[in-house]
Amino acid sequence: MEIRAAVAGDEDSVWAILKPVIRAGETYALPVEMTRADALDYWLARGHRVFVAIEGGAMVGTYYLRANQSGGGAHVANCGYMVAQGFEGRGVARAMCEHSLKVARAAGFRAMQFNFVVSANTRAVDLWRRLGFAIAGRLPRAFRHPELGYIEALVMFRSLEDDPATGRNL
Repeated sequence: MEIRAAVAGDEDSVWAILKPVIRAGETYALPVEMTRADALDYWLARGHRVFVAIEGGAMVGTYYLRANQSGGGAHVANCGYMVAQGFEGRGVARAMCEHSLKVARAAGFRAMQFNFVVSANTRAVDLWRRLGFAIAGRLPRAFRHPELGYIEALVMFRSLEDDPATGRNL
């Protein structure tokens, strides 16, 4: 799988990934009726570094990387990931997250935080935990799932720094 920076001309393929995820309303706190233009403005926003995953010539995933906050919080990265329909469970999200951790470190970020991981998205929660993220906070009834009703969202966090003494992630 190749992961590269998004370029002009990728918009249709990125939208093809975003649209079903947004319309399902199960994992992102975005309006299910969000227009193509608004979705692309959100994903490709100024300040986002956007990447795409390519396999067999097809775009199978996309992610953005940005500072989680400005000013005193600008050293913490934030990402959003989406995988194309039919490619779930094939390692696309893992490859994108591993790539994002390397890119974030190279960009000087000291940590990464996911602000709003829907608890029912157990595949993502389990993957983020395997990749070293810890649940830093729980937001009761913060997400309105279309089938499950009001459910918990999680704040997940991991350091990007290594302990000089052990070489292990802090």
